[in-house]
Amino acid sequence: MRAGGTLAVGCLALALAACRAEGDPATGFPPSGRDVAPIVSDAFSTEDVRDRVGEFEAVVAAARVRPGMSVADIGAGEGYYTVRLSPLVAAKGRVLAQDIVPETRDRLAERVQREGLDNVTVRLGEPADPKLPPGGLDRIFLVHMYHEVTDPYAFLWHLVGGLKPGGEVIVVDADRPVKRHGIPPARLKCELAALGLRLDRFERMPDGDTFFAAFRAAGPRPAPSAIKPCAEPA
Repeated sequence: MRAGGTLAVGCLALALAACRAEGDPATGFPPSGRDVAPIVSDAFSTEDVRDRVGEFEAVVAAARVRPGMSVADIGAGEGYYTVRLSPLVAAKGRVLAQDIVPETRDRLAERVQREGLDNVTVRLGEPADPKLPPGGLDRIFLVHMYHEVTDPYAFLWHLVGGLKPGGEVIVVDADRPVKRHGIPPARLKCELAALGLRLDRFERMPDGDTFFAAFRAAGPRPAPSAIKPCAEPA
């Protein structure tokens, strides 16, 4: 289950099974060499439950989101983060909400219009390319979705291009195997490091299973052919 994120149609057909990321030889990006969790819902939990445990407040405080920032909610799903980020960044800020499922994107666009969120833009992305504006974002949120990314090195390569200097990639996920809809923190750190992203902050969330991780660019992103993938898990 998730807050956002998507998989290729072939993986969706596996239902509760997991598929393996294969990469794209035509583009030069390496395969991840690990499992990918299938999507079983476009919702991670009910919004009331998430509000009661203070999830959003804890995450944005750790992410140091401020009015006037430009932020992205990747794999936005039903828009739990999108609609709450909108008033937080305020009128001078901007929120880009993205999903790769057209129907999910359309439902979120309707919600944004219905709630009058004038600083939110909703876009359709691709599994390996979130289609971000180059160098335009202070924070990019990947909430309960990274374990569903089919080609993480291609995805991250395009993602990094959307960061402003000093911008951060914020990952919220569960510390458990990918097949159980999580990502071990060591594996996450390794994969993002392959794209020049350094772990800046790490916190355990109150439930003990979920973690928050903030990454910053430690140098230029490598050429696709120069990416050194992490070793396959044992």
